[in-house]
Amino acid sequence: MNFTLTTTKELGISEVFFWTTSASGYLAYIHFLKLIETGLTPLKDASYLTNGYLDTVLDWIPGLEGITLKDLPSWLRTTNLDDYMIEYTLLETKRSRKASAVIINTFQELDEAILDALSSYLPPIYTIGPLHFLENLVNDKSLKGLGSNLWKEEPECLEWLDSKDQNSVVYINFGSITTMTSEQLVEFACGLANSQQPFLWIIRPDLVLGDSAILPAEFLEETKERGLLASWCPQEKVLGHSSVGGFLTHSAWNSTLESISNGVPMIYWPFFADQPTNCWLCCNKLGIGIEIDNDIKRDEVESLVRELVTGEKGKGMKKKALELKNKAEEAAESLGGSSWSNLEKVIQVFHRT
Repeated sequence: MNFTLTTTKELGISEVFFWTTSASGYLAYIHFLKLIETGLTPLKDASYLTNGYLDTVLDWIPGLEGITLKDLPSWLRTTNLDDYMIEYTLLETKRSRKASAVIINTFQELDEAILDALSSYLPPIYTIGPLHFLENLVNDKSLKGLGSNLWKEEPECLEWLDSKDQNSVVYINFGSITTMTSEQLVEFACGLANSQQPFLWIIRPDLVLGDSAILPAEFLEETKERGLLASWCPQEKVLGHSSVGGFLTHSAWNSTLESISNGVPMIYWPFFADQPTNCWLCCNKLGIGIEIDNDIKRDEVESLVRELVTGEKGKGMKKKALELKNKAEEAAESLGGSSWSNLEKVIQVFHRT
């Protein structure tokens, strides 16, 4: 919302930008202009979406070496240079450089190389995350009623999780915006049923595009003893529950960071915006996730769910996720943690100005 810069400049006050995407997503957005200048986008025609062009590897973005065009934010997949989201991204990233500072919901130890690259483009950057860890350290009862959920939570799912074995449950949630077709819903359902793994699946009323989310009767019958369906849940508590062994997610940054900070490995089904970039980061750089093909097939869902929870690759990802969880906890510690220290620095610097 860069329009606020004009007002703050007139009033002579500092403005700190909170960039809500990931650091890797932010870095990718900053390079949109160069991608346009080099002719990599917009696409020449729609055939470039399927002819292998998006597999082009980019080795010139510091911090994102080896990333492909399909792993960059989805707004690039357009044939129109005047596309609204292209123009919006160019404007926001350009003007964000005029902010007094930028804060990002991450921690230094997670995104160090990417943050180093970002620092050459931006005003001072303060990593203040995971935000929910810092929130837990604030003893202010008046904050307890604040929240940002778009749906009513169903806390009963936590009681259901209590009855399951440790690291056995697959948690599935595609966020508050992602939609799918009825066919994709059925493929996910059949794959989950065939995996034989316990699962908690969040199905919003509007999850299926233009239709009701109706699951096959045989799926409901087959999984009634090991599956739970809910319309929403307290996600941070779910991911922190000992019975949750994996997360099937759309890879938005809040969900990704909440999973990382609870040591939970992921299966990624990126939908749009910076989600493909988050997926690439976690699968290729951090080693804590595996991507599922956009063309959902029940056999792949089944095999990846099993691999995530019981396979050797899944165990390796779990180990790496737990290592990052420990680093996230250390970053949020009130004595010496990098994120807590950055929060104090922001307050001190801009209180004086």
